[in-house]
Amino acid sequence: MPIVHISLVEGRSDEAVKACVKAVARTVHETLGAPLESIRVYATQVPGAHWAVGERTKDEGAPGASASPQER
Repeated sequence: MPIVHISLVEGRSDEAVKACVKAVARTVHETLGAPLESIRVYATQVPGAHWAVGERTKDEGAPGASASPQER
């Protein structure tokens, strides 16, 4: 039973996350041949204050730039 965990910075819509987990399940099914009903995919949305690149958290943004959800 494949289990896939996706961690991402919060800010995307429920519809976008739902589409992502479904697409990942289909991809695992197509590439590994696992039955769809045996594949588990879950996404955890992490607050920007709890996600850092180096010592700059995502809620602080990049110096001189505002990050869109797709860039997070």
